[in-house]
Amino acid sequence: MKAKDWIKTILLLTPGIGLIVLLIGTVVYIAIAQSFGLYNLGGEDQLTIAYWTKMLGRKLYMRSVNYSLYIGFWSALLSVALAYPIAIWLRKPFSGSIAIGAILKAPLLVHGLVAAFLFVNVIAYHGIVNQFMQWIGFWDAPRTMQNDKGAIGILVLQVWKNMPFALLILTGSVQSISDDVLDAARDLGAHSFSRFRKVIAPLTISAMQAALVIIFIGAVADFSFQTIAGPTNRQSLAQLMVFFKGNGRWHDAAVVGSTLMICALFGSALLAIVVRFIVKGGRFK
Repeated sequence: MKAKDWIKTILLLTPGIGLIVLLIGTVVYIAIAQSFGLYNLGGEDQLTIAYWTKMLGRKLYMRSVNYSLYIGFWSALLSVALAYPIAIWLRKPFSGSIAIGAILKAPLLVHGLVAAFLFVNVIAYHGIVNQFMQWIGFWDAPRTMQNDKGAIGILVLQVWKNMPFALLILTGSVQSISDDVLDAARDLGAHSFSRFRKVIAPLTISAMQAALVIIFIGAVADFSFQTIAGPTNRQSLAQLMVFFKGNGRWHDAAVVGSTLMICALFGSALLAIVVRFIVKGGRFK
């Protein structure tokens, strides 16, 4: 492409992309600047690293970072791991495949806050699960499953909500693989898992990375699931940021918000790089 063509392309994209970059850049700049003492809403501005130093020394902050990353990584990995076999199963149309696909994607239509409330009602002390387990004689008495310390409920909610999104991305990529390629691999003696790791995974790696990154960013910054169904002994970064903001500690909230952006940026990049290494040059070879 010639220089003039590049200039024309940039000029055509500037009104849309330029506005988006300007708005996002302004928000990111203010959040980072506020974490260093600027844009003080209740006093004079003072450039300082005291808020970061103080926050990094808090155990609560570090626990929130580890917890949010834990939820983000496992939510992304489990969602994609469950979506892959379903996408392969639905690759070729069959009677009822459209209906099955539509039902599996139904969670995309349910708001996260509503899903969290429904989930809590199902696993509550006198909820449907406890009543059913007692009815079949598996449990003698109700058990507490709500707001579990291991955050299993959060992972269930995240996977339930995000697996259909991963399925939506992976289905198109899997369907684009030619039957001739898979038939050739089968003729050469490759069984189902071998065809997946040597043919399907490498050919759909871009879709896999996109699903992992988008789900990770959403899960690591989730607030609604954490507030309703999250463990009572741990707080996510989103919860911690809202807590500081609610107490008027805007600079502390900005530090946590900046940390959330850093975790989302570097965590998603690391996840994409590691997955590409495993699929292209590591264990999947």
